[in-house]
Amino acid sequence: MAATLYPEITKPCFASAVVLFLEYSRVECGLSRNTLQSYDRDLRAFMAFLENKRTLETVTGKDISAYVGWLADRDLNPSTRARMFVSLRCFFRFCHSERILDHDPAQYNDCPKVWRHLPHDLSPREVTNLLEAENEDDLQSIRNRAILEIFYATGARVSEVCNMKVSDIDLDERTVRLFGKGSKERMTPLGKPAIQAITRYLNGPRTILGLRNRGEIPLWLFISRTGKRLVRQSVFRVVKAAAVKAGIEKNVYPHLLRHSFATHMLEGGANLRAVQMFLGHANLSTTELYTHVHRPHLVQAYSNFHPRA
Repeated sequence: MAATLYPEITKPCFASAVVLFLEYSRVECGLSRNTLQSYDRDLRAFMAFLENKRTLETVTGKDISAYVGWLADRDLNPSTRARMFVSLRCFFRFCHSERILDHDPAQYNDCPKVWRHLPHDLSPREVTNLLEAENEDDLQSIRNRAILEIFYATGARVSEVCNMKVSDIDLDERTVRLFGKGSKERMTPLGKPAIQAITRYLNGPRTILGLRNRGEIPLWLFISRTGKRLVRQSVFRVVKAAAVKAGIEKNVYPHLLRHSFATHMLEGGANLRAVQMFLGHANLSTTELYTHVHRPHLVQAYSNFHPRA
């Protein structure tokens, strides 16, 4: 085995190497907490699969192939299997580059194929109905309307909304600062309805909710009934409850508003590069998934531009 850069590990074991990998991913790569948790779960699942029959330095490509096959037999979603494999590949690439291992057992393994499905979206009318479903004057309804408005106004991820602070909102400039994957920062404009909903929420409901947190107003923009930061599960419930109120039969979830934001922007004539910046995508190819358009738009485009339509 090659000399390790970490002298405290004389005989590298899985658990110790995973800790080092996660620390490297957090400090050097700036990966989000959710990504680190996924890496941790995926690597522990692989360790459990091996059942201590293999040490870190004796893992082979055949072991990884067997694991990928075992995942397929469990009928896991292809994207989940691909993510779990990528976690392994990143881990062993790290071990090799840092000379914890003198080889990369995942080097010649292929990632499970993932079909790229077109993202679903809500129609503009459905979005309007969803936003207007929260129209009561109680604290939670005012807060929930602000949450829904900011999702559709910015195309933000649920984690970005949960981690949003009051200081990230600039009401005068009508912008919000978002921190995406890898803590990458971007500024996104806010429309008038979103500004109005946020202003109404800040001018009363948020202060009242915040005082329930031992009398100290928290930094987070969206807080729970007890004055704590709103968590992902609560935001999911907010969106789904609004969909029920609006009578929308589709499966509605926070990311669907992100899809709808991107689709409606492009159908309205927005530049693909601009939408990429709004969404915080690292690669334009990811944004290109949203370039599908509905049939009525195709028919209208044909009628407008074909010389013999």
